[in-house]
Amino acid sequence: MAIDPPVFDNSKVTVIFVLGGPGAGKGTQCGRLVEDFNFCHLSAGDLLRAEQNREGSEYGDLIRTCIREGTIVPMEVTIKLLENAMGAALKEKTSGDGWTKGRGRFLIDGFPRKMDQALKFDETVCLSSVVIYFSTTEEGMLGRLLERAKTSGREDDNVESIKKRFRTYKSDTMPVIEHYTGQGKVAEASGNYVDCLQRTKRIAGG
Repeated sequence: MAIDPPVFDNSKVTVIFVLGGPGAGKGTQCGRLVEDFNFCHLSAGDLLRAEQNREGSEYGDLIRTCIREGTIVPMEVTIKLLENAMGAALKEKTSGDGWTKGRGRFLIDGFPRKMDQALKFDETVCLSSVVIYFSTTEEGMLGRLLERAKTSGREDDNVESIKKRFRTYKSDTMPVIEHYTGQGKVAEASGNYVDCLQRTKRIAGG
């Protein structure tokens, strides 16, 4: 039985996963990389939060429960949201560095959070090129999250949920990083932008 190829051709579409613990600064650094390298930044968490609030969403209650409990949303939901967002970006953005018809470059942060997500995305959506991994301490991440909680309005920015997210990250996401490390795909960076920039230059050019 023939296996369908991924939706997007990795020779035309560059996918960079951005991983790190909760509060590692992934979103902040991605915003700066978008400016410097003309990436499209997709946050799995943002897509899920938007979907949970979308009127008529069949996944809203499920996503809300997972976010509150610090557990991982079923991969089929997250992967479909990412696929749809990538398709929309490729249709809308057809000019600029790295973007012509059918070509584009994506930073996907906060995904994949489990091995099954990583394998499924690579097999069905697009083979990833590299992983940027932000390594930092739990103490540093906790401080950032509690500071963010003052203005974020996110229901999972509280100590109990944060600690659950740390446990989930260790048990589920670190094996993903180890998997891609074994493939030579991981570029480890500290939380500062200069470190991240140097590694991204080797990937995207510039």
